[in-house]
Amino acid sequence: MAKAKVPKRPTRDEFVMEELGNQVTEAFHEKSNVMLTIWGWEEPLRGQIVHLDSRTGKVHVRQPDEQIVKVPFMDIMSLDYPRE
Repeated sequence: MAKAKVPKRPTRDEFVMEELGNQVTEAFHEKSNVMLTIWGWEEPLRGQIVHLDSRTGKVHVRQPDEQIVKVPFMDIMSLDYPRE
């Protein structure tokens, strides 16, 4: 059986990835609430970045309901600050 075709994650150059990494790190250190656009997700992820795991490459986000979601850094397409 052939695998179903899944769209590939868009490639981004090193400058885009470095800027995104800087934004994630800054939001983590400032304990800011953020809205992350994740590749393959229909809804953006809202919450606070509580841990950056360099071993697994995952960003841990605490949602307002206290649930922790672990997202691969490479799947983060953009980081925004929600307007409340």
